Amino acid sequence: MKQTTWPGRSDGRRFTAFPLWNTKGEKHHKLHPTKHSNRMSGGRASSSSSTDGRDFSALPYELILIIGVSLSHPNLRAASLACKSWYEALQPLRQAMLYMRWGKRFKHGRGGVQPNMDKALDAFLKGAALGSTMAMVDAGLIYWERGLKDKAVALYQKAADLGDLSGKCNLGISYLQVEPPNPKEAVKWLYHASNEGHTRAQYQLALCLHHGRGVDRNIKEAARWYLKAAEGHHQARKWMKRAADRGHSKAQYEHGLALFSEGEKIKAVVYLELATRGGESASAHVKDVILQQLSETSRDDVMLLVNQWRALPSSS
Repeated sequence: MKQTTWPGRSDGRRFTAFPLWNTKGEKHHKLHPTKHSNRMSGGRASSSSSTDGRDFSALPYELILIIGVSLSHPNLRAASLACKSWYEALQPLRQAMLYMRWGKRFKHGRGGVQPNMDKALDAFLKGAALGSTMAMVDAGLIYWERGLKDKAVALYQKAADLGDLSGKCNLGISYLQVEPPNPKEAVKWLYHASNEGHTRAQYQLALCLHHGRGVDRNIKEAARWYLKAAEGHHQARKWMKRAADRGHSKAQYEHGLALFSEGEKIKAVVYLELATRGGESASAHVKDVILQQLSETSRDDVMLLVNQWRALPSSS
């Protein structure tokens, strides 16, 4: 089973303030001190509460972590500035993000390192141990590809329990494909992820409803979820192209594959070549296959387009 997580992964939700009552005078949840504590004592993050009366530092340590696991790296750093307690509580997740980066580098052969799945798995597991649900899902993907399905399912379950949508989706799909399968449990998790907007889960749920797998056959309900998945796919394609045009090599690879599936061979090769130059090793093989189907003139046109291509600024 090919379990991919881009662009879902957990790509991070926006950080928002919670409408908390002012708990001034109440005893705050004590946190274990970290080596970073003194660095924050004189800065903006040392404030124990926000200026509008919402006391962020009063949140329990465990709740801060639950909030933190759903955040992308930029939002995680922003959340760490809410107050000193948040800075300290979220420090393990910031460290986990660094392990995630190294895991991605080793998995895809980026950043001047050779692909090494053992090192990638080790980095993801270290990130998972620090509470990163994204790292749990990525480690689960490697375990699944290696046939260690019990370990993969255990990591998906942990990520799902912490609210990760890709974890819920992958857990549901896994229950459909393990031996023996557990369709009812699969549908339960697919419903969870689908109701929160996960496009791939919506499509898988529609299939289960269409074929009566793990749930009573319901064509009308299946059609509803097929439609939702299609709408989500359109939005995903839109953001995929946006990322590809700004130099994201993984997005260039995925967008190139989508263009090829639609018969847009020349455009597909352009994005696949860009992805190859950006370090996506899997892109090279697909690109070469398509190039063999093009005339010599078309190949020259493609290389000209690639050499003239410039990434759009991230702010545009």
